[in-house]
Formats: sequence, C-alpha cells, structure tokens
Amino acid sequence: MEEFRFSLHTQITAFWGSFIIAAVLSIPILKLLNRLKSRQTVSQHAPEGHQQKQGTPTMGGLIIIAGVLGGGLLTGDLTGSHFPLYLLFVLFAIIGFVDDYVVPKLMPGTRGLGWKQKILMQLVAATFSMILLTNGSVKQFDSIALGVFAILFFSNAFNFVDGLDGLAGGVLLAMLFGLVGVQSALSITNGPLLMSQIIAGATLPFLFWNAPKARVFMGDVGSLAIGSFLGASFFAGSRSSTPMAITPYGYLALFLWSFVMIAELVPVPLQIASVKLRKKKLFPYTPIHHAFEKAGWPETRVVFMFVIVQVCCSVAAQQLGQLQQLETMVAVSNR
Repeated sequence: MEEFRFSLHTQITAFWGSFIIAAVLSIPILKLLNRLKSRQTVSQHAPEGHQQKQGTPTMGGLIIIAGVLGGGLLTGDLTGSHFPLYLLFVLFAIIGFVDDYVVPKLMPGTRGLGWKQKILMQLVAATFSMILLTNGSVKQFDSIALGVFAILFFSNAFNFVDGLDGLAGGVLLAMLFGLVGVQSALSITNGPLLMSQIIAGATLPFLFWNAPKARVFMGDVGSLAIGSFLGASFFAGSRSSTPMAITPYGYLALFLWSFVMIAELVPVPLQIASVKLRKKKLFPYTPIHHAFEKAGWPETRVVFMFVIVQVCCSVAAQQLGQLQQLETMVAVSNR
C-alpha cells in the first residue's frame, strides 16, 4: 500500500507539475519567440491554404521542453535511471533549435539545415544516447542499431505532423495515452511511463496556443525531441523481457500504436523515388495529411480524423496488451 501511494503521488506530481510549469512559462516563451522573430516559413510546395500561416511564431516546442525538464526535476526522473532518455530529448531539441533558428539567422533565405546535415546530427545524437541506454555494451550492437533506427524514424515522422493547427499536439496526446496503456498492461518495467505522463502534462498548455487559429507551432525544436522519445519508447517495448514483446501480439500492438507515424513518413521517400525514377507521383501530396487537404477537406476535419485514428490505434494496442497479459496469466496458472 505504501509503495502504491508513493507511485500515485509521483504520477500526480509528474503530470500536474509539468502542466503547471509549461502553462506558467508559456506566455514568457511566446513573448520571447516574438522578440526573436522566430517565424514559420511555409514551403512553396505546401497546399495553398497554408500561406496564411506564413509568419506565425514557431519553436513553441520550447513550452513542452520547459515543462518536461521541470517535471523531470520535480519527480527525480530526470536524474534517475531514465537520464539517457532526457539527454536524448535535449540533444534532439538542440538539433531542432539549430534548424529552426540558428541556420536561418546565419544564412538568411534558407529554411534550416539540409536533410543530410540533419540526419547526420540525428544519427550521432541517437547513437550516443543508445550507447548510454544499453550501458555501453558493444555486444548489444543489434539493440543499438534498432534503437537508432526507431529514434530516427519516429523523430522525422513526428516532424512531418507539425504544421496543421492542433495536429501535432492532438496526435501526441493520443499516442501517449496508448503508450501508458500498453506498457502498463504488459508491465514493461524499462518503459518510460513517468516521462510519458510528464510530456502529456507539458503538451496541454502548448496545445492551447496551437489550437485553431494557431498562435504558435511546435517547430523542429519540439517535434524532433518528442519524436526521439517516441522512438526510444518503441525500442523499449520491442526489447522488453515481457512475453508480449516477443510474440506476434506484441509486434501488432506496437505496429498499431505507430500506424499514424508510419502513414506520415513512409509515403515521403516513396513519393520522392517515384518522381525521380518514374516522373510520376504516387500520392496527391505528402506528407499524407496534405493529400486530404488537397482533396478539399477542411483543415479541422483532417486534424480530427488523424487524432481519432490515433485514439483508435492506441485503444486497440492497449487491448492487445491486456489480451496478452490475460493469456500469460492463464498459461502460468495452468502450469
């Protein structure tokens, strides 16, 4: 009972502590972004309706970062065993800051880092963090490689989600809901459950400012950091010692939880390859949420649809976890 009370108190502190810190600091951060003239630069390839977003402040992910670091300190999670996760989060936030602010300021007229430079920086940061997460064991090369791939995949996939009013924050909350549910159902002890709740608390104040009509966007500083965390969480689930993680149920749960990220990222390189090799598009627009806009869907409908799909995927993933947990308990009791 005492252990449960301590755990519940920590979880309450995690969510509401990060929420309050992010909410209190959101206004000063927005004022700072306006003072720094950190503005959204809309791509010329984006749908026509996006031109009205030109000049909207970006780097709103700093609101989430402030809440996450504050929540991590309040709970002691930042200085505990999950320190490498927080380091990964900060390193990818720095890469995002360089892309959002440093490069455009030093090189006027550019939108940020080139994709090769960005991937290289992500590769170095992810590899360094994965070495720490696996205790630096060279024998775990396969784990490090899988973790690095997952981190790069999710960080760039989530980066594509940022751009529509409320889309990144809404999808993120649905993913965190699923992450907490799946890892709780499977008793995944190496999963970052507390950090998931910290990020969820810090996301709500950002979502308030990002709701239509958005007064700030997340920017790479936020989307890359959050995506790296999602990738590390995927890795933790796939490498867990619980029975769920090594059965088809486990992989199906992880696939369902990741479905929106897969749908956002995978069509992009396929589109590029098709245009270069066949001179034809495979999709009307990429990232895929733009294809629905191109088909005439209002932006709010696109956002609602993506969030609803992610909620459904998260619920299904959690239920698969509970099903596997039940089957494991039955198998153990019959021995």
